[in-house]
Amino acid sequence: MKQFFLKLFTWWNGQTFGTQLWTWRFGELVGKDEQGNLYYRTIGGKIDPTLGFERRWVVYNGYAEATKVPPSWHGWLHHTVDVPPTQEAYTPREWEKPHVPNMTGTPLAYRPPGSTLASGRRPAATGDYKSWTPGS
Repeated sequence: MKQFFLKLFTWWNGQTFGTQLWTWRFGELVGKDEQGNLYYRTIGGKIDPTLGFERRWVVYNGYAEATKVPPSWHGWLHHTVDVPPTQEAYTPREWEKPHVPNMTGTPLAYRPPGSTLASGRRPAATGDYKSWTPGS
């Protein structure tokens, strides 16, 4: 029962009941990325008369976080490229790093040394700073 209500009312966790119904009725699975996100388009690439192009969407694996979409799939979702990454033979360059989602706001966020949020202690002040006082 809990899962039913979560699917009905929470849009940020996977897909809602409406999205699941739309995907089942009109969606065609195009591929899956390394993070488990599923990518769909309208069946047969049919052009939506309202939009003038085919609909493309993603069903996130877990919480809906846009930075979980790798650059290759982002280009396909936004109609920058017509061929999905599953249908092209792309080899990444040696200087390309693997995609990492944005971790800001999570416990895994980057906290440089000296940050008030970093673990440990801040470095001691060096004494080279002289504060401003009015009238001086």
